[in-house]
Amino acid sequence: MGKLTVLALRVVLAVLLVGSVLVQTVMVPLLAADLEGLNADFAHLRAPLLVIIVLGVVAVQVVLVCVWRLVTMVRRGTVFSHAAFRYVDVVTGAIVAAALLVFALGVVLAPGDPVAPGVVLLLGGVVVAVLGVALIVLVLRTLLAQAVARDVEASRMRAELDEVI
Repeated sequence: MGKLTVLALRVVLAVLLVGSVLVQTVMVPLLAADLEGLNADFAHLRAPLLVIIVLGVVAVQVVLVCVWRLVTMVRRGTVFSHAAFRYVDVVTGAIVAAALLVFALGVVLAPGDPVAPGVVLLLGGVVVAVLGVALIVLVLRTLLAQAVARDVEASRMRAELDEVI
């Protein structure tokens, strides 16, 4: 991966991370203030909504930090090692956690009439889409495992060749 590509990706990751911190520190408190004026029938939704939003932002931040670490490993040429699996596994876990949070949001919004039933159905579709992303990351993890195995095999063969020479 070229230096310019790494720099561009790091700029995007940094902007997203700063934006997510701003959401946590500015937007969530503003949303909490807006939710104070909820109809009394829906006042019980305030705390679960805020918790789901904060945890969702944390899941995104975890993914951003892990991708940053993986990009660093790519730049150093160490991504084809067993250390990379830790970050890929954390990314997969964070994506699954995000899917569970979207599902929890649907469960919180389903009873009563706080939103139209179609919104809950759309949230179900989002859960499936997010789980699909987790599956894609899992496939990419398998490809990484194959690449690491090939790299280990190539290193072993180089060592054997060096012994012969």
